[in-house]
Amino acid sequence: MFRNFKVLLLVLVVIVIAGSAYAFAASLTGIPTSKAGTGSGAVSGYAVSAVAYTFNTSDPTNLDSVTFTLDGVATFAQIEVDSVAGVWYDCVDADGAGANNIWTCDTTAGTQATAVAMDTLTIVASDH
Repeated sequence: MFRNFKVLLLVLVVIVIAGSAYAFAASLTGIPTSKAGTGSGAVSGYAVSAVAYTFNTSDPTNLDSVTFTLDGVATFAQIEVDSVAGVWYDCVDADGAGANNIWTCDTTAGTQATAVAMDTLTIVASDH
């Protein structure tokens, strides 16, 4: 009979713990409402021209910067020159006003880009 009492007590303890956990989870508040959705729109690319590579004068195996011109206004641009390393470099609008759409990318920031590792020029640009 004492064994049945232990089993009954154990079952009651499990029920109380499970009920407490449910009550705690059910009492969460302060979660803000949010929105989610999907949509589509036309995406057109940029034409890139006047690509220029600037190599380091002390060590010409190092690539110091890449400059290029876009055929439209952009607010963001990055490049990748080594698809194996996967390093992306930030670009800045060289004229500062977006009028000429000339971008310069510093390839010395973080991981120095090298001529040996260069196997691609991937440009990502956006007007948003």
